[in-house]
This record gives sequence, structure tokens and C-alpha cells, in this order.
Amino acid sequence: MAPPAEERRPDPPDLRAALEPLVSAFAGRRLAVLTGAGISTDSGIPDYRSPGSAPRRPMTHQQFVASDRFRRHYWARNHLGWRHLQQAEPNAGHRALAAMERDGLLTGVITQNIDLLHVRAGSRTVVHLHGRYDRVLCLSCGLEISREEHDRVLVELNPHWRERFAELEDLEVAPDADVVLESTADFRIADCPRCGGILKPDVVFFGDNTPRERVEAAYAIADEAEGLLVAGSSLAVMGGLRFARRAAKAGRPVGIVNRGSTRGDDLATASVHAGTSQALPLLAEMLAAHR
Repeated sequence: MAPPAEERRPDPPDLRAALEPLVSAFAGRRLAVLTGAGISTDSGIPDYRSPGSAPRRPMTHQQFVASDRFRRHYWARNHLGWRHLQQAEPNAGHRALAAMERDGLLTGVITQNIDLLHVRAGSRTVVHLHGRYDRVLCLSCGLEISREEHDRVLVELNPHWRERFAELEDLEVAPDADVVLESTADFRIADCPRCGGILKPDVVFFGDNTPRERVEAAYAIADEAEGLLVAGSSLAVMGGLRFARRAAKAGRPVGIVNRGSTRGDDLATASVHAGTSQALPLLAEMLAAHR
């Protein structure tokens, strides 16, 4: 459940002064960056946990694999909503992190987002902890299919589905690229073309486990760094919080830029309640001056 809207804090009136503690903690250090949904809200992708966000009940992994009905519901909504992610553009926060990596200030980005906006902004070393929206996997044989290819199959199976919901802006688009609909019972789904198994987006659902190799790649980015910057994440789930705990335990400074409180505030060397699109470009500029 997101905090109430009244807990939303305005950006500091003097953002440069507010960022000084972060600059002091990070000056001269290479950083790992952990990002969450908050970095993509200014690209038009809503999140779950910002103050005032609408309550949601995302589908769990267990529901998806156990029930045709749930899979129909998921794919019907995703069939309408996934292109919202495809059409989103990186914002100033994404571009600032890409520039920091080019300047040698970062070891890489660990993101909880599936939107690929870091890659599109130019970041080269990115671990997508929770997967990516542009791939579909078979849970039985491991076949990988592009989301574009799978979309063509769903269009053939459901030729008039999109026309029924042509005004996408009138529907609620959720952070996992679903569109909230009341009835999806007549939607036809596709099974794996190779083995007939269940097809699932390459996304970590609630109740699912992040693949171990992905976690190890993220740890490698974090452990090579001399500090951890958390940007746009409430650290509400253990998948992100563990990186802040790991850095703090190792004696590396942890800095947080986020609108609203986070579950890791007690681990932070310094934190700034501000939007990432405004704060990260300025932070990049200030850190570059201390190289």
C-alpha cells in the first residue's frame, strides 16, 4: 500500500545545498546505482509506492502458473499496455546516470525496472533485477521469444481486441505494463510453439524469485563500487534493500534520492527527498567537479 498523498514532499527549495551531504559522502568514489520505479515516473510510467499512488493488486507468480483464467487476464491486459513501455522515453535522470558511467563515476546500474529506459538512455552496464518487458520465455523448455513476435501471435488470435479498447489514455496503465480491465474471459492466449508449455514474460512477478545469476551480476557491480546510490526506490522489497544493507555492512556510504521515505533510511549516510529527474543531473555535475 502506498503512503497517503499528504506524505508527498516538495523538492527542496535549494536542491544544490540539499545534495551537498551526498556529494561529501561520494566525492572521489566510484558508485553503484540502484534504481526503482521512481526514476521512470517522469517518463510517464506510474509506480506502486509513491505517496498518493492508487492501490493495486499485482498478479502473483503462483496465480499465473496455476490458472488459465489468470494467464488470460494477464495477457489480455498486457497485450494492450506493453507498448506504453515501448513508447516511453528516457528522462533527465536516466540520461544523467548514463553520463556518469561514461565519465567513469559508476561501476554500473542495478535496476528494479523492466522498462529498458536505462539502456535506451545509453547506460552500458545494467542488470535488470526484475527482468525486461521485451522478452517472453517458456517455463518448460526455456524458449525465448521477442515480445514483438508474441504480440503478432496474440493479434492473430484476438484480431479485434485492441479496437475494443482503442483509447488507451482512457484506461489505467500499471507499472508492469498491464492495463486494468474488468473482463478478459474471451481473450485467447498462446502456448509455447515448440513444446506447448506456459509462456511468461521475462519479468519477476510478486512471489517469484530473481534468477541467481542476475543477483550475482548485481552484487559484482555493487562490490566493485566504493558507494551505493539509491535513486527512485522505496526499498520496500528485500530484492533492493539487500544491496543497501550489504553496502552499509561493508562500510561503504549509502546515499538515497527519492520522493518520500524509504525502508533503508536508517542505513543512509545521506538522503535527499527530491525527484530524480531534477536531482540526478545536478548530482552528476557536482560529483564530476570532485574528480
